[in-house]
Amino acid sequence: MPSSKPSLHTCLSPSLLSLYDVSNSAVVIIDVLRASSTIATALFNGAKCVIPVDSVAKCIELGKKIDSITAGERDGKIAEGLKYGNSPFEYPRSFIEGKTLVLTTTNGTKLMQLALEKGADHIVTGSFPNLSSLCNHLMKQKKNVLLGCAAWKDRINMEDLLFAGAVIRQIKENYSINCDSSQIAETIYNEAQGDLFDFIKTKKASHYQRLLQYGLERDIRYCLTIDEADVLPFYEDGKLSIHPGS
Repeated sequence: MPSSKPSLHTCLSPSLLSLYDVSNSAVVIIDVLRASSTIATALFNGAKCVIPVDSVAKCIELGKKIDSITAGERDGKIAEGLKYGNSPFEYPRSFIEGKTLVLTTTNGTKLMQLALEKGADHIVTGSFPNLSSLCNHLMKQKKNVLLGCAAWKDRINMEDLLFAGAVIRQIKENYSINCDSSQIAETIYNEAQGDLFDFIKTKKASHYQRLLQYGLERDIRYCLTIDEADVLPFYEDGKLSIHPGS
């Protein structure tokens, strides 16, 4: 007998997105280190909205047209031509409140653009800092869910997989899950949940090592902390803002 519950799938890389139907799903963009964590933090601290773009050129061009802060990174560092980067600590309330942030990143904003091109009409972003708001929203929607991992240049990464597992652990009773990627994600999260930072350090996660080289341990620790910026970024009309129900 077919399940009456909505389905849940996990896409481990943008390069696999073509395998999934996003047209009737809530699509969660996951880029733990650091885009989705930074987006949640900026909105939590009062940003008017975040406009995600997929190139530095578009970011600079849009910044000339509207009153905004243009920011982004490539390969973990502030992108050339931009003043601000992708660290959540760059956007305290004293700086970002009431302002528009135009953001481009190596992986997260790329995945969002791909999802839009495939016809996704319900897009939210997820990170450990806004885990509870995300899970509560998904369960209220009662829609199919696709957890989309931004990965690193199409290569699977550990931190996004861990976050997918954290979401699945909280909401799985409400969904029909026939997806090995989701089972893998939850299995790894169950092992790691006691100390996420120590887990990715011990396992020598590639993006952890990359960001550590730039002195960003504080960023990494923050991005693995649950509910520090517990709002739900919701994409509509070209921008991310706080979902009114969160």
